[in-house]
Amino acid sequence: MITSTSNSQVKQAVALGQKAKYRRETGLFIVEGPKMFKEAPRDWLEKVYVSESFLKNNEELLGDCGYEVVSQEVMKAMADTQTPQGILALVRQPVYKLQDIVGENAHIAALETLQDPGNLGTIVRAGEGAGMTGVLMNRETVDIFSPKVIRSTMGAIYRVPFYYTDDLSDAVTELKKMGITFYAAHLKGQKDYDKEDYRGKTAFLIGNEARGLSDSIVQMADRKIKIPMLGKVESLNAAVAASVLMFEAARQRR
Repeated sequence: MITSTSNSQVKQAVALGQKAKYRRETGLFIVEGPKMFKEAPRDWLEKVYVSESFLKNNEELLGDCGYEVVSQEVMKAMADTQTPQGILALVRQPVYKLQDIVGENAHIAALETLQDPGNLGTIVRAGEGAGMTGVLMNRETVDIFSPKVIRSTMGAIYRVPFYYTDDLSDAVTELKKMGITFYAAHLKGQKDYDKEDYRGKTAFLIGNEARGLSDSIVQMADRKIKIPMLGKVESLNAAVAASVLMFEAARQRR
């Protein structure tokens, strides 16, 4: 049993929770809690840590999975949450190609410089519910493997393909060659979002929380669409806007 917070394994877990660069270098990320552990593909698991109290009541959940027991103090040091649930795993990062997010009938969220972890995680989670085939992101978008994003996905991180591109314009150009139509969520959209047809290959462009989409990316869109607002609200949170659009596409495809 690991009882010291100075243990090298403990330090590794802490670094994975705090540093995107270290996550990239190691190709690992951390997940916490029984739900995220249970849903993780077994061949993705690198290492599993459990507290003594968790082990007493959850041996059946662990099955034949190898694990390391740690003290309550060590689990608290390793965990990113204020109240650890007693199980934490190091997981191998999946690697996808651009083609992987297209699927049979593309339904893509293309994100430019989203910064809020909760927004990204919510888009991945809602996207899975709406039948999204994948997420495209530029490098300036928040790290999808940060603990806050992972928690917000509620397990969808294991099932929704995603791709980071060094040049969003180039990636959009490549996807257009595959017959994908790009719709920019924009305050100056020519049409309300529910007046377009999303049954074909579709990608929704969603911009930064504060600045929206850059002019250069907006110009690449095939259509600019808007979500009409009542009251005095001018726009929606990025994750809410993306969800509205993705579920409209899901409705049409049903």
